[in-house]
Amino acid sequence: MNEKPQLSFWQIWNMSFGFLGIQFGWGLQMANMSSIYSFLGAKEENLALLWIAAPLTGLIVQPIVGYLSDRTWTGLGRRRPYFLIGAVLASAALVMMPHSSALWMAVGLLWILDASINITMEPFRAFVADKLPANQRPTGFTVQSLFIGLGAVIASALPYILNHGFGIGQEASGDSKIPLNVTISFHVGAAALFFAVLYTILTTPEYPPENMEEFQKMKKESAGLTGFLKELLHGIGSMPKLMRQLAWVQFFTWTGLFCMWIYWTPAIARQVFGGDPANKEAWKLVMKEAGEWTGICFSVYNFVCFIFSFVLLVLARSISAKTIHTVCLVVGGIGLIGAAFAQTQQILLGSMVAMGVAWASILSMPYAMLSSAIPAQKMGFYMGVFNFFIVLPQVFVSLVMGQVLEHALGGNTILVIVLGGISLFIAAAFNLRVGYKAVTLDLLKTPSGGH
Repeated sequence: MNEKPQLSFWQIWNMSFGFLGIQFGWGLQMANMSSIYSFLGAKEENLALLWIAAPLTGLIVQPIVGYLSDRTWTGLGRRRPYFLIGAVLASAALVMMPHSSALWMAVGLLWILDASINITMEPFRAFVADKLPANQRPTGFTVQSLFIGLGAVIASALPYILNHGFGIGQEASGDSKIPLNVTISFHVGAAALFFAVLYTILTTPEYPPENMEEFQKMKKESAGLTGFLKELLHGIGSMPKLMRQLAWVQFFTWTGLFCMWIYWTPAIARQVFGGDPANKEAWKLVMKEAGEWTGICFSVYNFVCFIFSFVLLVLARSISAKTIHTVCLVVGGIGLIGAAFAQTQQILLGSMVAMGVAWASILSMPYAMLSSAIPAQKMGFYMGVFNFFIVLPQVFVSLVMGQVLEHALGGNTILVIVLGGISLFIAAAFNLRVGYKAVTLDLLKTPSGGH
């Protein structure tokens, strides 16, 4: 196989820029969906189940899109057609979401939004491996982390900025039940997602298959649903050892993250803002305040992710990815558990700094390790299968945590955040068991652009 040419930093920048828009969509969703559901009448114990759209769509969509994109070659390339389709659909869902008139409508739009973002996002992971030689892939995934952090910083803080900086308040407009500053934020997010993805499409060409005859033969032999199911079962059964080991790390990592994303707003509404769900009218006002502060909290951890990604670029040249990722997961776990002791809004930001360190590593180190352990011709498919171990824990949390909260935790949502921190500790323990020698250490030590 011919070695891919080294790309300049700005070429890597262009090919990763679309993640800025993708994360704008994710950031708005993560910071605001629990609040939107509450505005539309959802109860705390039902929030986890209402969020199940996110992991289920990822579980279904990502391996299918990865499989199809491995077998696609058009005038627009291999991955870029999926970038475009997903961006159009996701932008439309973002525009419509804050105009939901009932809970069922918001739930349905979340399914559409998540499916669409997954159509766009999954090929972006494979795109890095398609375009970059092995020694530049850690840089590629870390630059993606930079844009993920930056996009989420702006998206998460936008409702707060619109309210306190531009006087666009929390009152709903017309018949809407959603605050106006949230509505405008979703509209801005729709534009940001579409144009950022379009920028990558227009600035970054793709390499055609090295052997078009072999590519067409492979495409023909594995076409259709039967071909997909056959490859799916074979792929799961023949996962590289490193991928199987990382699966446990991912499972507990994303269990912790999903606990935070779902329950952070109601947890701090009780813990810091003194809200009581039994007083429905007062609870709505508290949830608005807590929802805005959640945006600031999530903005902080994503800003730290953005900054710490630059640190990772340096650390990865002298410290193993295994060590980096283990330490970062422990730091994140400490941050989530520490939230249970916070008494003021500002102290919560310390937890978010710790989570930002963990998030930067979560978004880059596992993929940098994995990309060198899977065959290039099945990069999209295996990245999709790897996503199973991100979405399965989210399905688990969605199905189980509502019952755990109601019957085991006495409705105290801050204890779910503590469970999330413990889950990150467990992920760190599993990461110590990863056979990192399966990956060439020099790949993470070679400076960007080197040989």
